[in-house]
Amino acid sequence: MSTRSRNSGGGGVVGAIRTDVQRLHGAWMELVFPRQRGRGHSVMGKWKPETLPQKVGYHGWSILGLFGLLLLYPLTVIGLATRFYAAKLDSTRTRLGIVGVTGIALLGWGLLTLVWGAMSYMDQADIPLDAVLAVAAASGVATLSTALAATFSKVGGRIVTVVLAYPFAMTALFLPPVVAALVTPSLHPYILDPSYEFAAWALDNVLFVGGLNEYLRGNYQLEGAAYAAMWLGISIPLGWFLGTLVALANLVRPSQ
Repeated sequence: MSTRSRNSGGGGVVGAIRTDVQRLHGAWMELVFPRQRGRGHSVMGKWKPETLPQKVGYHGWSILGLFGLLLLYPLTVIGLATRFYAAKLDSTRTRLGIVGVTGIALLGWGLLTLVWGAMSYMDQADIPLDAVLAVAAASGVATLSTALAATFSKVGGRIVTVVLAYPFAMTALFLPPVVAALVTPSLHPYILDPSYEFAAWALDNVLFVGGLNEYLRGNYQLEGAAYAAMWLGISIPLGWFLGTLVALANLVRPSQ
């Protein structure tokens, strides 16, 4: 029985994909037409077109939605993966609480700052005082971003989580290493040099619309604090993007 079900696409990965696509397409159809998504066992049933104009509009909208699924479904898979790992982190935050999560971030980054400070004080490593201060600044950024992400994730609804919690989580991930690398030459090949290469690629392949790349090259230099500003500018929309994908995943497969 199970073999026959899998071969016919009724179970396993094929069945899950088919169910996801049906839900996405149903949600797309319901943007314009009533009673489309999840109406298979409803008393009122699924709305169907009756007149010729309704049939033309209905089937045209349906075909347009099928093309949209070619883009939406891969994004839904990314959203499901993001939701899975975000749920793992959220369960940790639930067990520890906001104060606990913030305390762990403060402890970890604080110990790192103390170690660097002690090594600089004892002259056992070529670590200038500015580098210690940079790590301390990175510690503050990471701790504050972690606290804000945990707070907005707990007290906010879905919109607040997407708009605020995810961007602060991305900031806690991206910004501290950049801040630490700004005044630590040994970290430049691992953080700043790849950042410069990424910025050059983005200017040539993404930000060329409307001559934006020429404007940025002519008015700004990627050096010093500009690296931190760049990654801050990346982390916020990236957080919005991932949060939106999680919301899309929740639309297709609601969380238990």
